[in-house]
Amino acid sequence: MVAESSLPAPVQRFVDAINAADTDAFVDAFTPDGLVDDWGRELHGPDGLRSWADTDAIGMNARITILSADVDGDTVTTRFDWASRRFNGRSEGIFVIAGDRLSSFTIPPHR
Repeated sequence: MVAESSLPAPVQRFVDAINAADTDAFVDAFTPDGLVDDWGRELHGPDGLRSWADTDAIGMNARITILSADVDGDTVTTRFDWASRRFNGRSEGIFVIAGDRLSSFTIPPHR
């Protein structure tokens, strides 16, 4: 597991928002044109982010634990453990940071 202090602040806010079941904080972790790309299903902007939070994350009682993180400029590639009523398991997550927020979070399809 990655120490919270080693994650870039926007990624940590994302994790904290999901684990606290705080949809408003989740949406606020992104830029106004933020994107979640979940296996090719793209959700844009506050309404799209809120929809994903409701159907795939916070609304499903999700808990996320970052297991590893590799920071390369504004891109943070992670391995994470996810537990929810919708999906349980480990996956890769790619965050792109824009200033003090996230511009995107991508969960690529498993290979």
